[in-house]
Amino acid sequence: MSGWTRALDAAGITAPGLREDYTRQRRQVTRYRREAALAAQLLLPAGLVPHVIAATAYMHRTDTLLDSGPPEGRRAAYARWEHEVERALATGATDQPELRPFLHTVEAHPALRTLVPEHLAGALADLDFPGFATEADYQAYLDAYALPAFLVVATLLGPDGDQSDYRAACRTYLDAAQRIDFVADLAEDLADGRLTLPQEALERHGVTRPDLERAADLPAVRALITAQLDHADRTLAEGRAVIDLAPPAHRPMVRCMVGLDALTSRAARADLPALLRRPAGPPKGAALRLLTREYLRARRVRRANP
Repeated sequence: MSGWTRALDAAGITAPGLREDYTRQRRQVTRYRREAALAAQLLLPAGLVPHVIAATAYMHRTDTLLDSGPPEGRRAAYARWEHEVERALATGATDQPELRPFLHTVEAHPALRTLVPEHLAGALADLDFPGFATEADYQAYLDAYALPAFLVVATLLGPDGDQSDYRAACRTYLDAAQRIDFVADLAEDLADGRLTLPQEALERHGVTRPDLERAADLPAVRALITAQLDHADRTLAEGRAVIDLAPPAHRPMVRCMVGLDALTSRAARADLPALLRRPAGPPKGAALRLLTREYLRARRVRRANP
């Protein structure tokens, strides 16, 4: 019996058609988020893996609609998707193969039922992204869009029952993770016409957008990026509280997520001028060591709680 078959069985997914839907989504997620799919399979309890796969596929589908094609076409495509998701939640049924697994996951994890409408309501903030004039604008973006989007998957990793403390810790962690992502992806975002650093931060350091777009290796640019990473690292240290708020069996996965962000921040610091030419990411060797370490921890947890 394969690990995936055991995961479907452990999740109580028994209907042949539904098992096929989940399996198809697993193949899709493995193609575009191979590392995330592997981490879920290695680090999480078997019965949770199909639900994480379904939530990841739902998020990818939504993001693709918001990112692909001309803006007006995206808006119309997203409106159709939003209507279909809302109808499926209201009726408990859908004829969309891409949505059937996620609908089943919502039924298995009812906390998602109120979270999904929150995510849908804020998703257009990414389509209409104007940049951030101030730090307060960035924080509002986190609350309106980034946090609900993150929680679609993160809620599955949280405790049963009241998740208020866990959600607050997720918010702190996400503040750091999003800021690190914006710095690490600065070159790609600028190439797409998006400036994701607050304008007031540029002004504080005497940096202009053209300085960033022409990849100017200036002391002020280095100071700007360093300040963003310093802020992110301080927040990430606080956000580590999310690990202990997750159930013990889920902590290896959450610890791995936090660790990858720390590695990305370190990689970004290693060559600040390069951030204006190419994205930064965790070194493969360090990421593999982190995954291996958390896999061994996950095995110990499963052996202690068979």
